[in-house]
Amino acid sequence: MVNVPRKLHVKKGDTVEIISGKDKSKRGKVLTALPKEGKIIVEGVNILTKHRKPRSVGEEGGIIKVEGPIYASKAMLVCNKCNKATRVGRRILEDGTKVRVCKVSNEIIDD
Repeated sequence: MVNVPRKLHVKKGDTVEIISGKDKSKRGKVLTALPKEGKIIVEGVNILTKHRKPRSVGEEGGIIKVEGPIYASKAMLVCNKCNKATRVGRRILEDGTKVRVCKVSNEIIDD
């Protein structure tokens, strides 16, 4: 099977709400989008514990907490107009640009 990059419904900087898993109903900002894997990294969600060894003089080692990637299908975009988690539609405007649209309020999400 060929790993084809897919178009994600969320982008870096969007606010999303997690809809399943241990972090269900948490909201956070998308820090990174990984379209080849179909995953995103969300601020404050899927916190992993990593053990870091000091690599140079003056650097501290220890246990650090870092956000791990989750599947993008587990996150719903939060509309900035109506402040609700919503499905995303697409619309082509008169000038030919493609924008994302909130399915709840029918407002344009992309600014």
